[in-house]
Parts: sequence; C-alpha cells; structure tokens
Amino acid sequence: MLDINGAEFVVIVVLAVMLIGPQKLPEYAAQLAKLVKRGKAMLRDAKERMDEELGDEIKDVDWSKLDPRQYDPRRIVREALLDDDEPAPRRTASRAAGATAAASAATPAPATTAPESGDPAPYDDEAT
Repeated sequence: MLDINGAEFVVIVVLAVMLIGPQKLPEYAAQLAKLVKRGKAMLRDAKERMDEELGDEIKDVDWSKLDPRQYDPRRIVREALLDDDEPAPRRTASRAAGATAAASAATPAPATTAPESGDPAPYDDEAT
C-alpha cells in the first residue's frame, strides 16, 4: 500500500506542521480521525451485508484451497499423469541399455538393396 518508513513519516509531519500551522493542525487531525472512523464503519457495514446476502453456506468455504500461491504446475501435471496409473519402476542405466539392445535385436534391420553392377546409382535431381 503506502511504503513509508519512519524517517519519511517524520518529514511529512514536520512539513504538515510548517505548512498548515499549529493553529489549524488539531482541526485537520480531528477531521482525519472522523474520516478514518467513517471508513471503518463503512467497511464493517459492507462486511455485515455480505454475510447476510451470502448466508451461512459461505462460512464453510475453505479459502486456503483457493489461494493461487499454493499451485505448483509441476505437481499438478505429475498428479494428473499419475492419477490412475501406478508409477512406472525406475530403470538403471545398465538395465535400460540392455533393454534397448534387446529391442534392437528383436526388430529386423531394414533390407537395403545394393544396385546391381550394371545399374546406375539412384539419384534424385529434385532432392537438392
């Protein structure tokens, strides 16, 4: 809101005393106090009216669940991905290397046809 430290507040008070003068300063201070009291009363009345309008069901709401500061996108994604499934077991590096080697041995390599001795090498002039 107002970011005023103690030294700045003292400077403002000294300037107010010098500009307003000691005769009118108590009158303005009283007006400021009345303004603050009216503001507090208005806020209290507004809160009471909101409570009346919304009823008792609004008192049961857990407002901490609606705080946007608690949301961590990584946690939300992790929970969404692992919601129905159980977590996959972690594989070690040697186990993962063995699994990829076994998978590559199981799938046959694509057959490449070498051009016969009399055929020209394949060339695509539109490829470049």
